[in-house]
Amino acid sequence: MPPTAAAPVAALVPTPAGDARVTTHAARGRALGLLVLGHGAGGGIEAPDLRALAAALPPLGIGVALVEQPWRVAGRKLAPAPGTLDAAWLPVMAGLAASVRVPLLVGGRSAGARVACRTAAATGATGVLALAFPLHPPGRPDRSRADELLGTGLPTLTVQGAKDPFGAPDEFPELPPGHRLLALSHGNHSFAVPKSAPLTGEELLAQITGEVGRWALELLAQR
Repeated sequence: MPPTAAAPVAALVPTPAGDARVTTHAARGRALGLLVLGHGAGGGIEAPDLRALAAALPPLGIGVALVEQPWRVAGRKLAPAPGTLDAAWLPVMAGLAASVRVPLLVGGRSAGARVACRTAAATGATGVLALAFPLHPPGRPDRSRADELLGTGLPTLTVQGAKDPFGAPDEFPELPPGHRLLALSHGNHSFAVPKSAPLTGEELLAQITGEVGRWALELLAQR
């Protein structure tokens, strides 16, 4: 009989920017790794893709830790500057690295993906997952953030919706070795799909979680 899902465990972690909150969905059976995910600037860990991954990966042996930045924990509505986000993220990662005995994967959606990319080398992570990476502000392709994504120095999987105003898949530059781009045929920045699409939002999320699971298992098998 397969192991049943344990209730997620939430804990506050002090950081220079205030307390962050980490909600961990433990791996079922033998733990192979832990994927740590941050949220975007316009929402929290309730984002559908983050929740879908937290449900889909633990049965594969991959735990998922969803990190709420201090500004969200404190109830503020506006995200701080990138440097403050990074400063809050790093102590969380250090604490997790010290408390678990499995390889860490880091990632996030939108602004959370930028944080994970910028700090990847400093966290000792095995790989990076960038969900809806904001390649540029909407309508401003001249303000590219590609250097953050391309400079992770680690195996990186980017998942991008076809209708993302922050950068559609065909806007991305050539990726270096070890980087992959999952170009979704539908989906906006939130991976929402219109009713006229030939697939449902649930089917798109299943495509995302399936690919992320395969990528993570392949990466962890090399450890």
